Amino acid sequence: MKIAVSTTGNSLDAELDQRFGRAPRFLIVDTDSGNVDVVDNVQNLNAAQGAGIQSAMTIAGTGAQAVITGHCGPKAFRVLSEAGIKIYNTEAKTVREAITLYSDGKLNAADNADVEGHWL
Repeated sequence: MKIAVSTTGNSLDAELDQRFGRAPRFLIVDTDSGNVDVVDNVQNLNAAQGAGIQSAMTIAGTGAQAVITGHCGPKAFRVLSEAGIKIYNTEAKTVREAITLYSDGKLNAADNADVEGHWL
């Protein structure tokens, strides 16, 4: 299973970014193979608007089946949900911690966005 995690870095030990749409990058972690791919999101980092939607579309294109992030706004949530991607919110400090929490069944899929649009 491929899981996208919002992050500031390039490794499993990188800090989890609490912002979905404006995260500098995403790590796509394949829990079956252990492979980790880095997806740059810098084009959305300073976007005036639409960062969440564009980030969600980027993630949908990776084949990820889940997203782990700190917070997800309503427009990104809608795009991800329509793509069949589940969203998990966490306060984990690192990507590795977030993946471990997910693997241990300690994260619950979100029912809706947990912040308003344009949340920074």
